[in-house]
Amino acid sequence: MAEAVFCKPSTIFTSKPSPFCTFLLILVLCILGFYTPLYRSTTPSPSKSQNALRFRQIFLSSANNNTLASYLRALTQHPHLAGTKASLDTTHYVLSHFKDLGLETRTAQYRALLSYPTHSSLSAHFINGTVLRLPLTEFTQATPDVVPPYHAYSPSGSAYAKVVFVNHGTDEDYRALGALGVNASGCVVIARKGDFPRGIVVQKAEAHGAVAMLLYAEGDKFKKGFERGTVMRGVGDPLSPGWAGVDGGESLDMEETEVLRRFPKIPSMPLSAEAAGAILGSLGGAPFPPDWRIGAGHVGPGPTILNFSYQGEERVVRIHNVFAVLRGLEEPDRYVLLGNHRDAWTYGAVDPNSGTAALLDIARRYARMMGLGWQPRRTIILCSWDAEEFGMIGSTEWVEENLQNLGSKAVAYLNVDCAVQGPDFFVRATPQLDNLLREVTKKVKDPDLGGATVYERWGATNMGTTIQRLSAVDSDFAPFLQHAGVPSVDIYYGRDFPVYHTAFDSYDWMTKYGDPKFQRHVAVAGIWGIVALHLADDSVLPFNYLSYAHQLQEYTDVLRNLLDGSVSIHPLVASIEELTFAAKAAQAEAKILREQESSDDSVVLQKRALNDRLMLAERGFLDSEGLEGRQWFKHLIYGPPSDYESKLVFFPGVADAISGSARMNRKERQAAIQHEIWRAARAIQRAARAIKGELT
Repeated sequence: MAEAVFCKPSTIFTSKPSPFCTFLLILVLCILGFYTPLYRSTTPSPSKSQNALRFRQIFLSSANNNTLASYLRALTQHPHLAGTKASLDTTHYVLSHFKDLGLETRTAQYRALLSYPTHSSLSAHFINGTVLRLPLTEFTQATPDVVPPYHAYSPSGSAYAKVVFVNHGTDEDYRALGALGVNASGCVVIARKGDFPRGIVVQKAEAHGAVAMLLYAEGDKFKKGFERGTVMRGVGDPLSPGWAGVDGGESLDMEETEVLRRFPKIPSMPLSAEAAGAILGSLGGAPFPPDWRIGAGHVGPGPTILNFSYQGEERVVRIHNVFAVLRGLEEPDRYVLLGNHRDAWTYGAVDPNSGTAALLDIARRYARMMGLGWQPRRTIILCSWDAEEFGMIGSTEWVEENLQNLGSKAVAYLNVDCAVQGPDFFVRATPQLDNLLREVTKKVKDPDLGGATVYERWGATNMGTTIQRLSAVDSDFAPFLQHAGVPSVDIYYGRDFPVYHTAFDSYDWMTKYGDPKFQRHVAVAGIWGIVALHLADDSVLPFNYLSYAHQLQEYTDVLRNLLDGSVSIHPLVASIEELTFAAKAAQAEAKILREQESSDDSVVLQKRALNDRLMLAERGFLDSEGLEGRQWFKHLIYGPPSDYESKLVFFPGVADAISGSARMNRKERQAAIQHEIWRAARAIQRAARAIKGELT
């Protein structure tokens, strides 16, 4: 053993150290300098996944019921119909909130044709000679800031005619009336709200010869409420169909056929359940058909006569979308979008500002996380839409203006409209997001059952953890999914509520009935925000296209039974097999890549390539020609059928072919349906090949 050499302290600190000790000191310092960074780099530190988990926990723990309540109270102080000053005030409120949090903000403004009432009246003339002037407001005292009940885009007009009750106003209901010898032609018809959009109900009344339509919604406690709403067909600004209504841009004339065909030709307006009861109770004629399941009564015509008048106006106004942008650190060109509309028919506590309050709270919590060092991997955009109630106008104009960038860069769109309507959790989504949604609900506390998660309570309901789909056109997901092909989600608590679109949809109603403790608001914000964090932060996108393949197989089985061998469904079967194979391969690839947290360029590029394939697969379901006669709707799996009585709520092109071919001969009918089956099959095949990412 060699002899150890030591330097005395007195030697080290003398003004003249020995050459050997100086050399030894420099050598030690150099060695320490070499090993110090090496030691730091190998010391255990939180992985990216652990860090993401920590911030998700911070997000959930930052919830505050009182804060959500304060947002909702501020938003619902006044009615804020799109295009009014009060609506602009809510625009400034949301924009100021985002700015005060230090978030990057922006706005997008559009010109849009909106519709407002100027005068309306309704009186019932009974057989005994008495006349009853029916109130057309919820309140006994004047409330000038609440818009009178009306149907947006109803034409002005008047009628003096007998009344016919048409139940829900479906073709089947008119056939039932015909079997009783009742004809609605030349009459004012009254319908009760069903599953059809009000615009379709008015359209069918027009087709059956009615001169005017009154529509009421049944309710238990709020029978005085009038359900306002739009009767325009389609979505977006009617003067700029397919493109954004920007300053200096193209705008159609009001009298052009393409504009006029979107509006009914007979006047209509909402009716309260109380007023409807007074009229229906006075009708004679045949009794209600038993299939209507409405109890005893008569359908008319008459003898009661209604004197009805409505005057309205259409105005081009400026609408405002507001955004907060949280830039992604690693993939700033990939967008996760959370959206809610801000405009309301009246006070809008449920629809839509329960969702707006949740969006503002998510912004607050994300800002807090950023203050603690978090930055999303991908860009998150918080979107506050305007003029949704008139036909998803704000979101549609923005999607049309940004279609190319959304098509190449949007990861997903997460929509919340009426965040809280009542009890029970509901969600609609494109199928590749099913697994993610179920997993997130396992992490969020149930608002109504202590000690349980949302997932546990959800699974205990009659429907179980069923996720509905997005074929309807009833909220801002429509332009993202059905026009741009962006994977989408729609989240809400409670399926229906009795004050929908009435002046009773107020903060007071929410605190008494909807969510007194704002716990459901907390749950929705939690699910919404955590789903977004996964999509923004997971290194590999949590998309599972096996769920899509399984759902498509179920749809094909339904179609097989419906067609009963008259048309071949083999093209669908073959394309679904190809999608299943591609989805399984993608799942295996994702599993391997998720286990690699390496920052090696090759691994990063592999993840990026897989993510792009998963993101773009939904675009494969689009067809550039769109649905027959409704080219704006381009998604061939999810979209509205032209016939709302269709038995299919998927494959809208196939549904249209089945409904529209009734007057064709057998050969023509089979050819029309077969063509649409081939179109759907090619769409599925495009999605499969997008996932595989290889040329043929």
